Amino acid sequence: MNFIEKLFEGMLWNSRFVILSAVIGSLLAGFAIFYMATVDVVNLFGHALHYADSGMTEEARKALHDSTVSHIVEVVDGYLLATVMLIFSLGLYELFISDIDQAHGSKASSKILVISNLDDLKSRLAKVILMILIVTLFEEALNMKMTTPLDLVYLGASIALIALALYLTHAAEHGTGKEESAGDNPEKHGH
Repeated sequence: MNFIEKLFEGMLWNSRFVILSAVIGSLLAGFAIFYMATVDVVNLFGHALHYADSGMTEEARKALHDSTVSHIVEVVDGYLLATVMLIFSLGLYELFISDIDQAHGSKASSKILVISNLDDLKSRLAKVILMILIVTLFEEALNMKMTTPLDLVYLGASIALIALALYLTHAAEHGTGKEESAGDNPEKHGH
């Protein structure tokens, strides 16, 4: 019976390697989005070169300017989404497979990519997704046509809600940091 139990537990433990499909898939999706956003930047730069053409009318220059700003916002959105996929891929690997030695051992590496638990992964993904939402709101605000006073109220309310979300994210982050530092060294805080 002991042999069957060890065999089953070994199979159960090794089943975690199925997560590699999500790790590789997320990484490939992130690379694809990085590629598309970079191609957009190259194309955008090609269009922006025409901005200094002397034969361009003021209306055409204004349209090119507005189009360029809108496309830059789309590119930022693409890079942020690719970053989400990268963080998700690295986080899944660290949580289910193994720590990434280069991320933990090097002083030059970014600590944002070191994931220690599921809450850590969720927190980092939530921050980047919030940034994507902010960029998307900015993009929509650039293209928004104000036809009624209610449109202005909607825009103001959406900005206020984004500000509230940023405030709550910041407050939660600093509240967690205080609890962790108090728990790390009770003598230092008078406990």
